[in-house]
Amino acid sequence: MSRTLTIHRAGPGLTVQDIGRPGWLDFGLSRGGAADLLALAEGAVLLGQKDAHTAIEMAGMGGEFEASEDMRIALTGAPMKASIDGTRLIWNASHLLPAGARLSIGAPLTGSYGYLHLGGGINTTEHLGARSAHLAAGVGTALAAGTVLTIGPDRGGTTGMAIDTQGRFDGGEIRIVASFQTALFAREELDRLVATALKRDPRGNRMGVRLEPDGDGFHAESGRTVVSEVIMPGDIQITGDGTPFVLMSECQTTGGYPRIGTVLPCDLRRVAQAAPGAQLRFRFVTLQDAVELERADRNMLAALPQRLHPLIRDPHLMHDLLSYQLISGVVSGTENDHEGELE
Repeated sequence: MSRTLTIHRAGPGLTVQDIGRPGWLDFGLSRGGAADLLALAEGAVLLGQKDAHTAIEMAGMGGEFEASEDMRIALTGAPMKASIDGTRLIWNASHLLPAGARLSIGAPLTGSYGYLHLGGGINTTEHLGARSAHLAAGVGTALAAGTVLTIGPDRGGTTGMAIDTQGRFDGGEIRIVASFQTALFAREELDRLVATALKRDPRGNRMGVRLEPDGDGFHAESGRTVVSEVIMPGDIQITGDGTPFVLMSECQTTGGYPRIGTVLPCDLRRVAQAAPGAQLRFRFVTLQDAVELERADRNMLAALPQRLHPLIRDPHLMHDLLSYQLISGVVSGTENDHEGELE
C-alpha cells in the first residue's frame, strides 16, 4: 500500500515545489521552483535528508492534511499557525504526523511562503526533470481540496529537531549589482533608488514582486529604446510609470523594460518572503563583492546541520511528562548546613 497525504482543505496558493528546472531558459522556460530555496534546504536538514526533496509551498495560507500512515514532517519558511488535532506545533522544526490525524496550517504570522516537507518527499509526475509546478508556463497545477499525493519511502530518522533560521521575512536591505541598463539611469536616479524606502505591494506573486517607492518613481534616459532581451529572476525592471518590479522564479524569459539592477540570488529569498507592506532598501555592491557574498551563502548552506538542536517542548503539551525525568538528580542546595551531622 502506498504512502499518501490527503489534502482536505487548501489555500489558494498551494503547489508542489523543488529546486526547479535550470537549463531551459533558451527554450523559453524560466527556472521556477521554490520561491525560497533556503527553506527547502532547511527542511532537508530537519528530516536528515541529503538532498532537498519536493515540498508543498503555501503562499499566504496553508490547509488541512491527513497522512495514511505515521509520517515525519518539517515546517519551514514563513512561520504559520500550525497544529495536529488541535495541539500547537513549533515552526522551523520536525514533527511526527500520526496516521489519521489532521494537520492544520493557517496564515503566515510573518513572511509570505511557508513549506510543508514530508519524509521521503512527494512523488508527483516529473516534467522536464523536475516535479515543481510552474503555473505561468502551464506545467503542473495548484493543489486543491481532495488531492491525494503519493509520498516516497522514508529511510527514517528522528523528529523533534529545530533549526535556527535567518531573519528574512520582514524586508530589510537587498543587495544588488548593476544590470545591462543601469547606465541608462542618471546618477541622481541611482542615488535616489538606494535612498528610497520601497514597500512590498500585496499584488506580488511567483512571477514578480511590485515595490511601491516612497515618492516618485524612477525613469531611465532613452528607456523606451530598450529592445526585448533575455531576463532572469532577480532582475529589477522599471515599468513606464517608474515602478520597480523584482522578477521572481516564474518570471518570463524575455522583456523590454529597462533593468536598473539585479538582486543577488542570496537576497532574492528576502524579497520573495517580504510580507505585504514590508519595507526594503536596495544597496549596490561590486561584482567582486557579489561573488564573495554568494560564496559565503554557499558555505552557510553547507553548515546548516550545525544549526540543528533538539526541540524544547512545552510541558503543558507533554502527555508523557514522567518519561523526561525532569527532576532526576535534584539536590536541596543546602548540603553545607548538614555537614558533620553524621560524624
